[in-house]
Amino acid sequence: MDVKSFDKNLEAMRKFSEVYAKRTGTFFCSDVSVTAVVIEGLARHKDSYGSPLCPCRHYEDKYKEVLNSYWNCPCVPMRERKECHCMLFLSPESEFAGNNQEIDNNILFSYLN
Repeated sequence: MDVKSFDKNLEAMRKFSEVYAKRTGTFFCSDVSVTAVVIEGLARHKDSYGSPLCPCRHYEDKYKEVLNSYWNCPCVPMRERKECHCMLFLSPESEFAGNNQEIDNNILFSYLN
């Protein structure tokens, strides 16, 4: 894995997640490690497959799933019903929702190392 490429994708996924949360009125999980791991998974998939495929699901063929785009973040269930299987984007009513729509790079990296 190209570390420089991964770091670039990690930053892109962090920024995307923050903008999307604010735009949709959703919040990150109160457990920051969940947010960090999901953003990392999105970045790894973007690095490996060119698209932020949902990291919380099992796929027989990830390349085929990317082309299908159903599970590319934000996935269809999130876009249509605000249902995030990964718990990255949570409605304020969710018992797991925190009060943050941003994640600091230092916090993100502390969970990934």
